[in-house]
Order: sequence, then structure tokens, then C-alpha cells
Amino acid sequence: MLEGRPLQGRALEELIKFLASQDLNYDEGIEYSACILDDDYKIIAAGSVEENVLKCIAVDPHHLGEGLSGSVVSQLIQYEFEHGRSRLVLYTKPKNEELFKSLGFYTVFQTKSVLFMENEKQGFEKFIQAIQEITPIDAKDYGRIVGAIVANCNPFTLGHRYLIEEALKQCDYLHVFVLSDKRTFYGAEDRYQMVLKGTEDLNRVIVHQASDYMVSAATFPTYYLKEKTFANKANCEFDLEMFAEIIAPPLKITRRFVGTEPICRVTGSYNTAMKQILPEYGIEVIEIERKIQGEEVISASRVREAVKKGGFQDAERLVPETTWNYLTQKT
Repeated sequence: MLEGRPLQGRALEELIKFLASQDLNYDEGIEYSACILDDDYKIIAAGSVEENVLKCIAVDPHHLGEGLSGSVVSQLIQYEFEHGRSRLVLYTKPKNEELFKSLGFYTVFQTKSVLFMENEKQGFEKFIQAIQEITPIDAKDYGRIVGAIVANCNPFTLGHRYLIEEALKQCDYLHVFVLSDKRTFYGAEDRYQMVLKGTEDLNRVIVHQASDYMVSAATFPTYYLKEKTFANKANCEFDLEMFAEIIAPPLKITRRFVGTEPICRVTGSYNTAMKQILPEYGIEVIEIERKIQGEEVISASRVREAVKKGGFQDAERLVPETTWNYLTQKT
């Protein structure tokens, strides 16, 4: 077994070449890879992980039926457990469903292009149940208008606060899902706490950690779809369809609110897809004009840039007092 945290040099080149032969892309976020070699030291099976996500798993077609997938996945799971990660997920092509079921994974949701699985049999059901347990009883009544916002809040800004306040004017209750992206300036728990503290005076707002059941437009997993443009589109559709089909219905969500996106092209495309897809499921998409400060929109990226450059006074003007207090206490 060839291992790397991650692989480098010639070994990495060989892995990239092997994955390409299996119509897979090597993901730059990979932190660990495990490969099985033949007698000529050529890769015949491989798999990798990033955080709690198993990815880039492939077996040379000439060696199918030899149990190599199981060996690779077992090695990846061992690595994950050694790093304290017991809940694992993966994204793959639907044709691989039976293979990964045999390796202990359960289907959460799939479209014609994307299959999402996890190793906890009722993980998603527990996620929804936890949300329902902290949701006010009358928010579960069909007579109430329940909305949702899904955001990174990296960090939570006056712009996010404005979006929430405006959304509240148009619904009785509002679920705010804070994405659990790993590739962010501020960690998932920090971002969740910032939103929680920044909205604690709004008693009709219910804040949640999105776990792995919602994915940021900027971090869609695309390694298993060869053509990049199609991959981004397929994953965008997957995320929205999953929200519409299995997240919104049990929570009685009928409106999704989003701020206008004049800066990020990827997020702008995602918002366009949202307005096309969600209404097909009876979910109204309401776009709210971004809050302006001076001549610029308030954005989390402006805050991050100010912090990176040491411009803390500039950053302080863009965030609620609760966020500023949280950030200064953490530094």
C-alpha cells in the first residue's frame, strides 16, 4: 500500500494519471491518499480523503472483483478514525451505489448525475429531527410562512444581519443554515456562534449548522465529473434539488431568501439556478438587494481582506458588535 499525506512528486503524478484514466480529477483539497500497486509498481486502485469526505476512489477495470475497493476504503476509514472522524460521507456517480452500499455506506440523496452517501444509516433523519426539536410548534403549522437562508457567514456581517431582518418581514419564521465548509477563513463552529449571537434578539430566527447536507457554491465536489462546466452545473442542481425534496418539506419551508450577488460569479450562477429550480417545487425565491456602505456592498470578503491587512477599524464598521466582540476575543 502506497500512502501519502498527501502524495507528492512522482507518486502524485502517477495518481493524477491513474485517476484521469478512470475519468476522475484529482482534488487539490486532498489531505491523504492510499494506493494499491501491482507487481510493476503501477497504481491499480486508489482513494483519498479530505476532512470527513472520502473521494477519488477508483479501481483499474482489469482488477475488478479482486476486493481492491474494500481494501482502499478500509484504509481510508482507518485513517479517518485515527483522526477522530467517525461520520463519513462521499459523493460519487449513481452507478457506484451498490459498490459503496457493500462497503457500509447508505444513500442520502441522488440525482441522475450525483450520488451522496454517508456511513450512518439514519444520519439525515437525525439531522432533520434535531432541527424540528428546536423549531417552535406553530412554525410546523401549514398556516405559517416559513422561510430559509443558507449562507457561509464568513464572518457574519451587517449585510447578513440586514438580509435576515428583511426576510423576517416576509415570513413568520426563518431558518438560517450556516454552512459547514472547511475551506473558510473562519471555522464552521466560529461562524455558527457568530450567527447565533448576532441574531439572539430575533425570536423568530432559528439558526442551524448545515452539517454535510448543504454545500457551498464555491466548494462543490466535482472530482468525479470530468467536464468542469457540467460538473459545477450538476452539483448546483443536486444541492438545490436535495434542499427542495428532502429538507424543505418536513420543515414546511416555502420561501428561500438570498441577497443579490454583484461580486462572485459562482454564487451569482448558483442564485440564478435557484430561481429556476426551487419554484418547480413550490418554493418561492426572494432576492433582496445587498446592503450598501458608502459606494460598496457590505461583504464578508471585505471584512476578511481588512483583517488580513490589519485594517481592523475598517472591519469593525462592517460587522455587528456581537461579531466584533467574538472575533477580538478569539484573537
